[in-house]
Amino acid sequence: MSITLNPYLHFAGQAEDAMRFYESVFGGKLDLNRFSDFPTEDGSPAPDGVMHAMLVTDNGPTLMASDDPHERDKSAEAGASISLSGDDEEQLRRYWELLSADADVDVPLAKQMWGDTFGMCTDRFGIKWLVNISAPAAS
Repeated sequence: MSITLNPYLHFAGQAEDAMRFYESVFGGKLDLNRFSDFPTEDGSPAPDGVMHAMLVTDNGPTLMASDDPHERDKSAEAGASISLSGDDEEQLRRYWELLSADADVDVPLAKQMWGDTFGMCTDRFGIKWLVNISAPAAS
């Protein structure tokens, strides 16, 4: 038995663009299912957008997303951030460079008082990313 915890992102019409961007950042295999790929129960036109997207990245984590077919104000909903952390400095710096391009950088990637290198940005799709590169262990 196993359990997997995967981030599931919700967009208002930008899911395909966002997931193709994340595919360019993380690599892997992206599967997209659009609402229009499936018939509606009453025969009415399907809403525009992505019903479900799943990116299984080259390093193993899976990122999922969809468009919300209901146009509603999301400002009252709770937010979330995605944290990337580890000791693979080269790979994490590459992710940072790609994610922070055209992003609002809240905390530039730099060595922090706790010893790790950390940065935080909100990408062009409104997703907040935290990147933490662990300090080498003292010997």
